[in-house]
Amino acid sequence: MRHAKKVLLLLLVITLLSQIPFAYRRYQLHKLAKAVQNINSERRPIDPNYAFSEYKGVVHVHSFLGGHSTGSFGEIISAAKSNQLQFVVMTEHLEKEFDTAEQTLKGVHAGVLFVNGNELSTNSGDRLLVLPGGTFLSDADKLSTAEVASKAHSQGSIAIAAYPGEFKSWQSENLTGLEVYNVFTNSRGVSPIVAFFDTLWSQRSYPDLLYATVYKRPDDGLRKWDELLSRRRVTATPGNDAHSNIGVTLVDGSGKQILGIKLDPYETSFRLVRLHVLIPRDKPLDPETLLNSIRSGHCFIGFDLFGDTSGFRFELITPTGIAIQGDEVSLRPEGRLKVTSPVSSRIVLLKDGKPLIDETGVSEKEIPIVDRGVYRVEVFLPQLGKMVGDKPWIISNPIYVK
Repeated sequence: MRHAKKVLLLLLVITLLSQIPFAYRRYQLHKLAKAVQNINSERRPIDPNYAFSEYKGVVHVHSFLGGHSTGSFGEIISAAKSNQLQFVVMTEHLEKEFDTAEQTLKGVHAGVLFVNGNELSTNSGDRLLVLPGGTFLSDADKLSTAEVASKAHSQGSIAIAAYPGEFKSWQSENLTGLEVYNVFTNSRGVSPIVAFFDTLWSQRSYPDLLYATVYKRPDDGLRKWDELLSRRRVTATPGNDAHSNIGVTLVDGSGKQILGIKLDPYETSFRLVRLHVLIPRDKPLDPETLLNSIRSGHCFIGFDLFGDTSGFRFELITPTGIAIQGDEVSLRPEGRLKVTSPVSSRIVLLKDGKPLIDETGVSEKEIPIVDRGVYRVEVFLPQLGKMVGDKPWIISNPIYVK
């Protein structure tokens, strides 16, 4: 009996010790939550006279229509409203029996614009997001990536290469964009045991910021993007890959939920990373202007979970005018790049994929341009601490200086 008590006591001690990392992580999340509050309170006001209107939304969202998800339209609309999004790009999986792009959310619902896209696989196993989607994609699994991208182009749609770590057909023409960051891909490899205990300790208080424990810079996606940019124009987009399908649910015989824990509700997924698009002030937000903004690269990726990125600007200023990210301009002696961050940040300017300027504690930076190249920006928030301070808060699209 005495031996059994010693064993139980030893097990109790081991169990308590094993929880120290998770308790400490909860403390870190508490500190991070306060730091994010400070970031949002320190944001500079957005210039009301800026030539472009900025809209924020999410890309790569699935409902019950295309498999892998049980999420309803009502849940998606509600999550978009609660996150104050202006647009949501649906990317339903293709189905042979019916047109998922036609049946998914499209148009304006509760003041939010929805675009009806598809996610598909080509005959080489490449994954594409096609916006908008439709029946013209029904034979996509029998076609090459280049053929599907060409079809999309002929229909006025855009094709975005998804999951760059698995993509092969980089030579394909008519690829508009590259999903340099994907929430699902980022979360791969996380230990289920670690995730379980982190959830147990922190889910109730910090359901969104739990994501900070796994967030990392998308090195592979950015490397592939920089390689492509050396040859052609490509827009970088984020992928929320929202399915609302991770968790445990107990239902009765009629299908009514008795108990449930959902780790990736749309409301949380829509907070993690967003696409911010810039549209001329004299034009409305509609499917055409939204897709033209993405096609032109007039957009940036913001990890708004760590602070609202609205108001970020990356421009090339010359005596004859201002170019924004996505634009292609000729080299001029008087030209200077200007980066404006919503708060004091670490700003890294990259030329042809290599750091050119790396400066901390600035909210605005101007750099004279003396060389042709592809220039883009990554912004960091060191003040958020070790957990996320060295990972990008903002990833711009490039300005092409020819």
